[in-house]
Amino acid sequence: MKKLLFLASFALLLSCQEKQTEPTATPVADEPQQTSEFAIVIHGGAGTIERKNMTPELEAAYNAKLTEAIKTGHEILKNGGSSQDAVEATIRVMEDSPLFNSGKGAVFTHDGINSLDASFMDGATLNAGAVAGVTTVKNPISLARKVMTDSEHVLLSGDGADAFAKALQDPNIEIVSNSYFYTENRFKGLQRVLEREAEMEAESKATEPQRTALRKLELKDPFFNDSKYGTVGCVALDKNGNIAAGTSTGGMTNKKYGRIGDAPIIGSGTYANNATCGVSSTGHGEYFIRAQVAYDISALMEYSGLTLKEATNKVIQDKLVKLGGTGGVVALDHYGNVSMDFNTAGMYRAMMNDKDELVVGMYKE
Repeated sequence: MKKLLFLASFALLLSCQEKQTEPTATPVADEPQQTSEFAIVIHGGAGTIERKNMTPELEAAYNAKLTEAIKTGHEILKNGGSSQDAVEATIRVMEDSPLFNSGKGAVFTHDGINSLDASFMDGATLNAGAVAGVTTVKNPISLARKVMTDSEHVLLSGDGADAFAKALQDPNIEIVSNSYFYTENRFKGLQRVLEREAEMEAESKATEPQRTALRKLELKDPFFNDSKYGTVGCVALDKNGNIAAGTSTGGMTNKKYGRIGDAPIIGSGTYANNATCGVSSTGHGEYFIRAQVAYDISALMEYSGLTLKEATNKVIQDKLVKLGGTGGVVALDHYGNVSMDFNTAGMYRAMMNDKDELVVGMYKE
């Protein structure tokens, strides 16, 4: 009997030990889900873009051009084309429009010429190309891509960049006279800024009521506030999971001494990395350079685990604001999520995804 009791007790003990050693299930965190097989997002500049300053005709023109541009790239992606082809084709549409501060609609420098900047980046390889201060290339975004693919360099500037463009003898890189970029609206804008400069020089001799009147005039005229803004940009994700980003601009009205903003600076105006996101910036370039805005968004995702929207919000609404910088970004992550974040009154923007959903915006709504 004692032997039977012992055997029963031993068996019970083994059973308890087996139950105790059974592995317990560990909760698994939800993995991020692919929201779009492919997607594209664009901007056409940020600044004092308010409904009260926009005529119905001009609003319709911007809406139509933003729609045309994004549909151009979306069609390429939908048909299985590359994100690089989509970005280039989309930006060329905006460069050819006088509505935007790039290509045909570029602003004037202090010397009365049009000086153009652009950059391009491939998220698959982290290869990049950029040009600054070009004056004879109709579509600077195409030249920036060529710097990436057909040279050992990343950034070419001034006469050297124009010479590289001519040496390519590529029909896609069209060489034009600088007069091609002339638009009456942009030229008048330069004259207004030059007049304002002269007024400011005289302000030290003016009475306080006269200085106050000048400041009120400036506040009423959104052009003065926007003289340092305006780029076009695009980020695309293709069906192969590759991200590309590009940015193109005429820079700042009345810029002097060969000033270069953030648009051609990789990590400031443009960044793309398949592991995180692609970004194109628009705003007061000096601050975007100091903050390395485009790369910082990617870094926050990579090293801090932030989502795309969390990262763009942190950089644009917090870090950039604390520096005193204004502007915005469009960004797209490798899951197809889109962010269009800005801290100005408005930003021309649009996005499309694999469901053919189209969103176009201008104001801060």
